[in-house]
Amino acid sequence: MMGILLFKSRPNGVKKKPSLLANKFWIFLIWGVLASAIGLALYKVKPSFIQGIDEIAGDARFKARGKVSPVKKVAVIAIDEKSINKLGRWPWPRTTIAKLVDGLAPAKVAAFDIVFSEPETKQRDSALGDSIKKSRNVVLGYFLREKATEEPSKEAIKQLGRSQIKLIKMIDNVESLPVPELPGIETNIPVIGKGAVGFGLFNIFPDENDGVVRRSQLIFLYKGDLFPSLALEALRQYQGANIVLNIASYGIDSLFIDDKKIPTDEVGRFQLNFYGPGGTFDTYSAVDIIKGKVPKEAIADKIVFVGATEKAIYDLRVTSIDPIYPGVEVHATVAANIIENRLLIYDNRVIALDVFFMFILPIGLCLALTLVHRTFISLAVFLTFLFFHTITNFYLFSSYNLIPSAVYPVISLFLAYFFAEAYRNLVVESKGRYLKKAFALMVSPELVSEILKDPDRLKLGGEKREITTLFSDIRGFTSLSERLSPEELVSILNEYLSPMTRIVLEEGGTLNKYIGDAIMVICNAPLDLPDHPKKGCVIALRWIRELEKLNKEWKEKGHPALGIGVGINTGDAVVGNMGGDLRFEYTAIGDTVNLASRLEGMNKLYGTAIIATENTQRLVQNYFLLRELDMVRVKGKEKPVAIYELMDFLPADNQKIELARSFSDALNSYKNRRFEEAKIKFSAILNRFHEDGPAKVYIQRCIDYLASPPPSEWDGVYVAKTK
Repeated sequence: MMGILLFKSRPNGVKKKPSLLANKFWIFLIWGVLASAIGLALYKVKPSFIQGIDEIAGDARFKARGKVSPVKKVAVIAIDEKSINKLGRWPWPRTTIAKLVDGLAPAKVAAFDIVFSEPETKQRDSALGDSIKKSRNVVLGYFLREKATEEPSKEAIKQLGRSQIKLIKMIDNVESLPVPELPGIETNIPVIGKGAVGFGLFNIFPDENDGVVRRSQLIFLYKGDLFPSLALEALRQYQGANIVLNIASYGIDSLFIDDKKIPTDEVGRFQLNFYGPGGTFDTYSAVDIIKGKVPKEAIADKIVFVGATEKAIYDLRVTSIDPIYPGVEVHATVAANIIENRLLIYDNRVIALDVFFMFILPIGLCLALTLVHRTFISLAVFLTFLFFHTITNFYLFSSYNLIPSAVYPVISLFLAYFFAEAYRNLVVESKGRYLKKAFALMVSPELVSEILKDPDRLKLGGEKREITTLFSDIRGFTSLSERLSPEELVSILNEYLSPMTRIVLEEGGTLNKYIGDAIMVICNAPLDLPDHPKKGCVIALRWIRELEKLNKEWKEKGHPALGIGVGINTGDAVVGNMGGDLRFEYTAIGDTVNLASRLEGMNKLYGTAIIATENTQRLVQNYFLLRELDMVRVKGKEKPVAIYELMDFLPADNQKIELARSFSDALNSYKNRRFEEAKIKFSAILNRFHEDGPAKVYIQRCIDYLASPPPSEWDGVYVAKTK
């Protein structure tokens, strides 16, 4: 057995330095507090890009909650495709609108998300005005413009005064309000507006960051006076109450309709609690109202909002719940939220919850990680905390209508994990430095003999030749180094490396170097090896079989089992002595070598042991059982390469042959974009071969592509994200 001297004994009188791990609890606590402090600082400043992410995460809560039935007291009268087809394109004659107003007489309030700002004919305008006056339930919409327009008539402006908000309580001395004020206005012509019971602004302002509608402006400022939105005025008429504003120095403090408090921010924006995608409200076609096909009791004593849902009229909005949401349903959502008290809450209670989570989660995570010694377990602990926060956040939203931040506590949590894990890995790495240094000194005896035959090989330089390169690596080496004492670790590594090295030498390969726990082997350099692709595959398979024997022995001794991954590639490379005159080593460099190294790491992705490129597969397919795994584009390279799993020598047992055949059939379906068919086939493979890693990978890919199909130019190539 080959021994490796890794640790020297400490000279007498030299005291052992205190271990940093002795203070692990306090160090990790500091990391947790630091992560909390950074998170809280960001929460106070609220950078726009983080706010944008937080808003998007908040949108996901609506989609996760799904559709909720809105209150039946609110309905939508849709100017929809059906109505357009039967009554003609929009806008309709005012006489047609008058019939619609007449049909809405049973409703308590009929709010029009429409403005009649231009005259038609005197007869038609009068007909509509008379119907509105007769109905005594119509709230007409109007809107403000960013640019000044021609001043409406004095009569039109006077009519708006019916809905002006006049009950205002000043809590502080206020010089100006941060409420939107636009200079232009489009209101209804007096002959139509004269009979309306009220007027409301239907401007909808999307968020500036991403153009998504998440809030509705309830209060507007025009020439120094305050006016309500369409939804707010409709509610005022519905409840027969007054709108009361409390204004403080920072803006709107509170808003009431009668004694019901409506939560807004300081500029008068109301957070929308969407019920579902467009069409969730009880909706009736305008043509059916006009033709009397809707029973009167269907709209009796309700607030109905009249507006366009037909796409061609272009009143569709991007919202948290639906990217093509009718604007009229935004107003309906406001009214329904307030009527049934389904109000999203962001107040001091929610801020306290955010602060609590940003404090307790990172500190709790760091303290939990003091008990963890393996990377994958620490990741699992982190994901557990993350899952807990996500579930709690959603529960508070869906059950109590609270909207705590979804992102800021996660930032604190991630920072805590990063700080703690970085510290832990630095400490662990210090234990393995002697190991890596000793491995770098290992060379192949064959290489020594070759150098002795030709001393000129010691000169710096190299030659280009075809070689087969192998890289192997122990899975979970860092975790292993944490669990074992240095002496135990060295003993196991010696027991592992000795037979692996012997196999390399027996098959004529060159043990190029040990890189920590990894092994690099080259075949066909410096010694000629005509069948080097075959020899490389033999080495890899023998490694796996030898490791199975070692694991059985270690199990009997109570030692942990090891797993390895191997990457194989054949191609041209530059081989020779690399370095300086005083220190150099015989090695190989080039894309061939780099690709073999990357394939070794890709075994983790596919759950395999040995991966070879098509370059190697083409030369050895008559000697070994291989199955095509994927077509990959590794990081830093444009040209994709086909990769294969080296499964066994030929002839192989029937089960492995059947697995390879079935997998090839499923992969063919996947490449041809038949993802449902491919998923079924891969699932069948997994049912029979329960631990087959590649099948698991492709099942998930099929699921992803079924949910979000790839573009038409998709060529089936997987892009490796890491080296």
